[in-house]
Amino acid sequence: MKEIIALIRPSNALVTKRNLQSEGFPAYTTFRVLGRSRQRGLRYSSRTFFFWRGRKEKNGIQFVPKIYLSLVVADRDVTLVVQSIIRSNQTGKAGDGKIFVLPVDDAFQIRNKLKGEVCLQ
Repeated sequence: MKEIIALIRPSNALVTKRNLQSEGFPAYTTFRVLGRSRQRGLRYSSRTFFFWRGRKEKNGIQFVPKIYLSLVVADRDVTLVVQSIIRSNQTGKAGDGKIFVLPVDDAFQIRNKLKGEVCLQ
C-alpha cells in the first residue's frame, strides 16, 4: 500500500475530485493549507499586514493557499492515481503543485477490525 499526498491549487480541487471518482477512487481526505515553494509565496502590497505567532508584521511570511489531498491505495493503483492527479492539475506554470508517494506498512479498520488492503475497499 502507498499513501499519495498531493498539494494542488484550490481552483483545481473539484476537477481532481471528479477525475479520481471516475477512476474509482472516491475516498480521500483534504485540508486547506498554506505553504510556499521556490516561488516563495505571494507578493502583497506594502499595506498588507499579517499576524504571525501573535504579532503583526508588515509583509510577513508569504504563503500560497493550497489543497492538501491524501489517499491510500494499493501498490498496483499508484500510477493510475498519480496520472489522474497530474491530468487534473497540470498547466505548465509555477504553482501547479507536487505529489509525494509514501509507503504504508499496514491499515486497520476500526469498526470491524479488518486489516491490510481489504480496508481500502
